[in-house]
Parts: sequence; C-alpha cells; structure tokens
Amino acid sequence: MMILITGPVRSGTNGDPALIDANLAKMNRMALEVYQRGHTPVIGEWLALPLAAAAGSAHIGDEISERFLYPVAHRLIACCDAILRMPGASQGADNDVRLGQSLGLTIFTSPESLPVIKP
Repeated sequence: MMILITGPVRSGTNGDPALIDANLAKMNRMALEVYQRGHTPVIGEWLALPLAAAAGSAHIGDEISERFLYPVAHRLIACCDAILRMPGASQGADNDVRLGQSLGLTIFTSPESLPVIKP
C-alpha cells in the first residue's frame, strides 16, 4: 500500500525550528518502519517543502509554505491506500484523517497495525 504518514509537525513547537525538525525526524523514522513492513510511505512535507522553497519560502510556516503544505498533502491522500496517523495533537493531521475517511481509506494508528508484506 502507499501510506501517507501524518502527525504533528508544527503543533506544540511555538515555531521553534529545532522542535519542528525533531517532529519531521520522527515522521521519517515512522516512514522507515512502514517501508520495512513492505509498503511505500509518503509524507506531504517531502514534496511540499521543496516546492515551497522553489517558490521563495524562507521557512516552514511562512506565508509561501502555507500555500503548499496542506494542498500537497491533500493531493497525496487522493493517491494513497491508507493513512498512518502518528500520535500527538495536530489539527492538520486530524484534517488529513477526515479527508482520508471521506475517501474510504483505511486509517492506521501504529506501524505495528500494518500488515507485513513479504517480497
């Protein structure tokens, strides 16, 4: 399955770049777990942040990046089979889950709940 990983990125960070980077690192580690279970992980920021930078964004959360972060994730959701919702408060992740549910996607809450696909 192609699985969108969603969870807190900026929530609870008060804009602190180190905390945002730590949240992104957690998402990347989760992506590795998804991959190791035989699936293809995607994270909206993997696509949105380079696009925002090309458009002139100076940092995550600025006006330019806001035009890319959620729209890119929502386009990805339409291409995914499932969503993995990481723990933690995040309105954006909650919105991703609602959109996924409206599209009939399976919502997982831990990588351990994913089926293991053997090559």
